Amino acid sequence: MAETIQKLQTLDPVWSRVCDEARAALAIEPLLGGLVHSSLLHHPTMERALAYRFSLKLASGEMSEQLLRELADEAYGADAQLGQAARADLVAVYDRDPACHRYLQPLLFFKGYQAVQAYRVGHWLWSQGRHDMAYFVQMRVSEVFGVDIHPAAQIGRGIMIDHAHSIVIGETAVVGDNVSMLHSVTLGGTGKEDGDRHPKIGNGVLIGAGAKVLGNIHIGHCTRIAAGSVVLQDVPPCKTVAGVPARVVGEAGCDQPALTMNQVVQPE
Repeated sequence: MAETIQKLQTLDPVWSRVCDEARAALAIEPLLGGLVHSSLLHHPTMERALAYRFSLKLASGEMSEQLLRELADEAYGADAQLGQAARADLVAVYDRDPACHRYLQPLLFFKGYQAVQAYRVGHWLWSQGRHDMAYFVQMRVSEVFGVDIHPAAQIGRGIMIDHAHSIVIGETAVVGDNVSMLHSVTLGGTGKEDGDRHPKIGNGVLIGAGAKVLGNIHIGHCTRIAAGSVVLQDVPPCKTVAGVPARVVGEAGCDQPALTMNQVVQPE
């Protein structure tokens, strides 16, 4: 069994690095042995580890850990893109969050990363027509992590949600690849209208803390939204917007604002 696990890890450099870091962490802090072994080293693949964390975190008196584990294993087994997205998200957090120094940190400690992976399982359930179970996952993610993402929302890969507290993403929202956002961001509607009513966020967008993007509007690729802004209209690509209501105050400042995480607005 150990030889099989080793072979699997060599074919998966991200998971291999997580396991190497886990063993190094145990050498420094043996008291974490139970957590690290049960959450990481006990599992032959990253998908199995993610399913375990999903079930452990979201279990309650209403839904047992065993049932949630079977549910997550089913999702990861049926859709390889879930595991691929989880790896892209993990690398994104490591690359962009200065507080992240090891790959294992998001898997064990960062609620933003764990909430996004749980959303991905919920979104898979939604795509299978299992809406009530998807709503259950949404409810538990909101209760446990303080992140409320509707399971019908469409979210790309390479997502980094820093701190993650009070994130709200509505039902018809679309978030592109390589997007970064900070805590208290809302991608919401503007009232009681039904249908397509939430923002469409392009690739490479950086959304600052406390920003509110409201309505069925389009945010162009590689745009920066300043902290505390309220965005109510379409934003062209590669711009910086700020204010209440937000307006264009300059260029984005770089090719990939979501990757550089530069939130300083330079006066023009």
